Amino acid sequence: MASRVLHSFDHRTSVAPGRWFPGLHAPNVSMGWNQSPQTAKSYELKSGDILRVSGLTGPVFALVLDRDGRPDQSLLGLSASDRGPTSGFDPRELNATLAAQNIGADTAWSVLAPGEDDTLILRARNACTLWLVLAVPDAAVVDGSGMGALRVERQPSDASALRLPEPLGEVRDEFTVMRGSAQSYELEPGEAVQIIDIEGQQCSDFMAFSKQALDAGQPGLIDSTATRSMVRRAYPGPGLLDKFFDAEMRPMLRVMQDTCGRHDTFGLACTARGYEDRGFPGHLNCSDNISAAVARFGIARRNAWPAINFFWSTWIDPDGHHIQSEESWSRPGDFVTMQAIEPLVCVSTACPDDIDPINGWNPTDIHIRIYRKDTPIRRAVAYREKEDAAMSLSQESAFHPSTSQLTQDFGSARNLWLPNSYPSHGTLGEYWACREKVTLQDMSSLRKYDLVGPDAEALLNLAMTKNVAKIAQWRGAYALMCDEQGQVIDDGTLFRLAPHLFRWCCGTEESARHLTTLAQENKLDVRVNAMDDALPNLSLQGPKSRDLLREIVFTQPHVPGLDDLKWFGATVARLQHREGIPFMLSRTGYTGELGFELFCGAKDAPALWDAVMEVGQRYGIVPMGGTALEILRIEAGFAASGAEFAPGVDAFEAGLGFAVNLKKGTFVGKTALNRNAQSPRKVLKGLILDQDDVPAHGAPVFAGERPVGVVTSATRSPMLERAVAMARLAVEHSDDGTCLQIGQLDGHFKRLSCTVGQIPFVDPTRSRARA
Repeated sequence: MASRVLHSFDHRTSVAPGRWFPGLHAPNVSMGWNQSPQTAKSYELKSGDILRVSGLTGPVFALVLDRDGRPDQSLLGLSASDRGPTSGFDPRELNATLAAQNIGADTAWSVLAPGEDDTLILRARNACTLWLVLAVPDAAVVDGSGMGALRVERQPSDASALRLPEPLGEVRDEFTVMRGSAQSYELEPGEAVQIIDIEGQQCSDFMAFSKQALDAGQPGLIDSTATRSMVRRAYPGPGLLDKFFDAEMRPMLRVMQDTCGRHDTFGLACTARGYEDRGFPGHLNCSDNISAAVARFGIARRNAWPAINFFWSTWIDPDGHHIQSEESWSRPGDFVTMQAIEPLVCVSTACPDDIDPINGWNPTDIHIRIYRKDTPIRRAVAYREKEDAAMSLSQESAFHPSTSQLTQDFGSARNLWLPNSYPSHGTLGEYWACREKVTLQDMSSLRKYDLVGPDAEALLNLAMTKNVAKIAQWRGAYALMCDEQGQVIDDGTLFRLAPHLFRWCCGTEESARHLTTLAQENKLDVRVNAMDDALPNLSLQGPKSRDLLREIVFTQPHVPGLDDLKWFGATVARLQHREGIPFMLSRTGYTGELGFELFCGAKDAPALWDAVMEVGQRYGIVPMGGTALEILRIEAGFAASGAEFAPGVDAFEAGLGFAVNLKKGTFVGKTALNRNAQSPRKVLKGLILDQDDVPAHGAPVFAGERPVGVVTSATRSPMLERAVAMARLAVEHSDDGTCLQIGQLDGHFKRLSCTVGQIPFVDPTRSRARA
């Protein structure tokens, strides 16, 4: 159970809805800021608030304004400096904001200096506004000397105050639905409602009624069955499939933001009978509360109301098909934001259930905010680097100004929205363009970390399965990072940019945490800099990719030229000429084709995309999304996190033994991997199916009636014109040519015949990528 104050109330007594007035809540307890260099952000602080600024690895400038908008650095105990944020910083938006408050651009700023562990603690002596600016030269993006992530955490002076996220825009009305109660409200088209779980793990039933239908004497309420059928999932979410529908399949609301991602639409709001049948007559229930709240609109009472049960964690057991329930996944401050498509009557509850885990055994309040019509609210979902990390909402990639002109089909990739596909060509068109011509893809969700310092090589050799000492400058290598059990923490490409400077391009933030811990435990002199959004990247793939780059790449004589780049080679280049856009260029990719990746500064991203696309027209270039990449990835036999490697699977079982050098010195996981290599129990192999049915991830593989493996990834191969799959198989059934079956329909009622083979499925010698 969460460590928080438990509320007690008489569950037989109705609780009157309360109203929370704007401005009476405290700021967030924790606010992460993982922003790019050349970025500004403001923070509103109250007297006594504490701000913890960590990750100070470069110039950070601070400006403090009192409640009247006058500069006063002393309010945070800072002293003015003669330096200001000029180099590498575009000040137009900030200057416009300051000018509106009659504050000149020549205002004295403070330069923040880190204390121990690169951390600075500030306490507000009075209410104030703090502006923080990160500013570094453009060249830092290329040479790796730029700042990593800056994290800002704020602790309010009144820790017991109501904690709510910052408003998304202009609020028309807001109120608190007290625990065990319900409140109705109206929405006009274009207005948005934000339903906030204040303390976390609190179910909030929601229902909306069409005003037009009510006027016609019809119910006109959200129909969960129609909604699930239309969006092809349990509930809609931000993106293309984002709407709640009525029974006539007419859209009523669109989901704009969802920070929890776990809700229920299968059940009813809790009912009096449900409590009575369990020995709790007279218990407060959401159905009766809903009936009372909507009665003023002439809506007839019901004993049981269908509802969208926000923040209620439920799922269907795949074997017995029973509905399962547990404590909610929602955290304090989580919310769902929806925009009305037509005039609506809505009702929200704060569920009173205190006899189930549905509310974490602790019913609490729900807060409602209603935003004025057409308030700009970007679509977003929550992203957390770790379960207990600060929440950040998904952002648009630096290439979004260009890619959004070509598609509206975006999916969430870690903390970014990236294209799934482009309708002008479709997934298969993108696939064949990569096989036959050239494609360009936004891959900015790739994590990049620069490791700088005299012990950088020693740290990486301790963490990696490859011998890092053998990686030459301007070369890269595919490598793994394992734990003590030999399980893969992360995989990626490691580049050496200088004797003591490496760039690790990988999948998750767990890499940085693992590297930082190893450096501290072994007292190594090295810094791990998170590049985050400061270094977006493109993937240019296909047999025509090098021909295209020959027209736009300029390199200096002291670094490798384009034609000098062998597989996994890298260099620094500029667009067209010596004054052009700078970017790092590597001969790498995730498609199995000849390909390159381009890493640039965030402000240059749209111009670089446009330039590559313009020259690429002569080579038949096609923009490519993540769906086509997944087909290419599986055909090429490349492993993916959560599929081929996952908790409980060591590097050899994940099919990544080729990246493990057991002859090198000590590294994390070597003992376990050395033991497992002697007597492996499972291996990763390819399965070529005899039909086009694509098995699901996790589908069992059988030899007769005995399970012998599990499917890790599968797709239909356009090249082979049949379905293929990667599977983790028992070694006794892994010989090439072995005939097996993949189980469908509970593994027994339908079987897909297949033959064991090698991976990659296409181009097993990697001759395309090596060309």
